[in-house]
Amino acid sequence: MRPASTGRFVSALLLALVACAVAVTARAQAQPSTWPSRPMRMIVPFAPGGVTDVLARLLGARYTEAFGQPVAIDNRAGAGGNIGAEIVVKAAADGHTILFSSAALAVNPSLYKSLSYDPLKDLVPVTAVASSPQLLVVHPSVPVTNAKELVALSRKRKGGLNFGSNGVGTTSHLAGVLFASLAGAEITHVPYKGAGSVVGAVIAGEVDMSFFATSVAMPHLKSGRLRALAVTTVKPTSLLPDLPPLDRFLPGFDTDNWFGSFLAAGTPRTIIERLNGETLKAMKTPEMRAAFERDGLDALGYGPVEFAQFFQREMDKYAKLVKLSGAKAD
Repeated sequence: MRPASTGRFVSALLLALVACAVAVTARAQAQPSTWPSRPMRMIVPFAPGGVTDVLARLLGARYTEAFGQPVAIDNRAGAGGNIGAEIVVKAAADGHTILFSSAALAVNPSLYKSLSYDPLKDLVPVTAVASSPQLLVVHPSVPVTNAKELVALSRKRKGGLNFGSNGVGTTSHLAGVLFASLAGAEITHVPYKGAGSVVGAVIAGEVDMSFFATSVAMPHLKSGRLRALAVTTVKPTSLLPDLPPLDRFLPGFDTDNWFGSFLAAGTPRTIIERLNGETLKAMKTPEMRAAFERDGLDALGYGPVEFAQFFQREMDKYAKLVKLSGAKAD
């Protein structure tokens, strides 16, 4: 072989070896065995202490154990959860920044006049962990003993009833909008700043009714300061199994809050699947089961595909309710 030919052969061989090495490295980086390679961060777009925060911390502890990397819980409240979501959207799509959010993520695209992100394009659903039924509650002075009587009263009074919510565009607000629509009634909406404020308002008799998470309502039901008439989901709640679903009196009524994890769009599929797998394992731990039971949560366990389909349906549902409510946020 001539020297020039030998040189070209060696050069070609070296280029081929380099190409193979790059390909192998790229494949290795995409494999879940190499992830995570550094500490992780779980963004909770709400204040500490709520159900979203509690579940995120339980998951974070499980991830730390399973992945061998610390997981920091970062509460970034504000703008109905948008501030936290934006952080994840702008993060590297490498699985080290996780969003753990709620149904608010499905509401916000219809509620806010402009968003800097599109949850369908900029985020990828990983696992839907749990859902939280709401309870239709009234002040004891409201002259009804069940949901059927409340529906009749709302039609009769024509604007005489009012309902409180956690704020404009929240799931409690939109549950009230759905109630009024299905009942064919006029009910005045009174928004408050957060669950604590509206609970106090119903207890004080400032408003007639509201929709509370089961865990929020339970202490006040036991004390007699509030009365529960129905659950907002078709399925009964485990904490009050004899409480009828509102769908029985208003066919088509089915709302709840839910909690799940998301990653930035473009995250390798292997990472998404591994995170989903560890989340499903975490849901079976005694700590998570105890949290579900304590707060009256229903385990979901939807994986990436099923969660994506569910999320699309939720966005469609809330788009109709937000339009019906006329609510808008800046």
